[in-house]
Amino acid sequence: MSATVVREVDTPHGRARVHSQLVEEPRAALVLGHGAGGGVAARDLLAATEAALAQRVQVTLVEQPYRVAGRRSPAPAAQLDTAWRAVVAALREDEARGLPLVVGGRSSGARVACRTAEALGAAAVLCLAFPLLPPPRRSGGAEPVSRLPELDAVRVSTLVVQGMNDRFGVPPAAPGRSVVVVPGDHALRSGLAELREAVGAWLEEVVEVRAVAEERAL
Repeated sequence: MSATVVREVDTPHGRARVHSQLVEEPRAALVLGHGAGGGVAARDLLAATEAALAQRVQVTLVEQPYRVAGRRSPAPAAQLDTAWRAVVAALREDEARGLPLVVGGRSSGARVACRTAEALGAAAVLCLAFPLLPPPRRSGGAEPVSRLPELDAVRVSTLVVQGMNDRFGVPPAAPGRSVVVVPGDHALRSGLAELREAVGAWLEEVVEVRAVAEERAL
């Protein structure tokens, strides 16, 4: 059984909207952000939500202020990060109080989660369709810059789920970072069964490791 709570949260850049799926006796809280031009109804976000709820991990999907205001063009990265931190802080005072925190998102939302994970004290990071390397522009210009440093900067357990035909490429695995390649492209509209399985298994491991560490600390 789960209950849905939808509310707005004030941030320095306007109001964000959070959609929380609450469960009885939650083991952890997963907070996910959307892609640059999409919303919280993306198929991969919903599949990850299903996998988390099955592990008794409550889930909050976050709509950035620019989306709540009706704009499709994303805000600058610094504004996205600031708004995200404000939302997570509010969740920690309410829905996620006292719970281990897992942050993540799809595409742009995954980048935000990576950049802010350390400051938020996240226990783990979930990246769906991480936009590793932007495709070259047809008009030429500067070479695209890899976003791999954002992933490499994360110091906690990380799962990347990437479509095998993602035009942004597939990030490499690394110590502490697992990469699962599933059927599909950057939209991750297919391969959802594989995505749910990967996210569910990873969350089970993350929560179990956290629980063992807390028991040893007592």
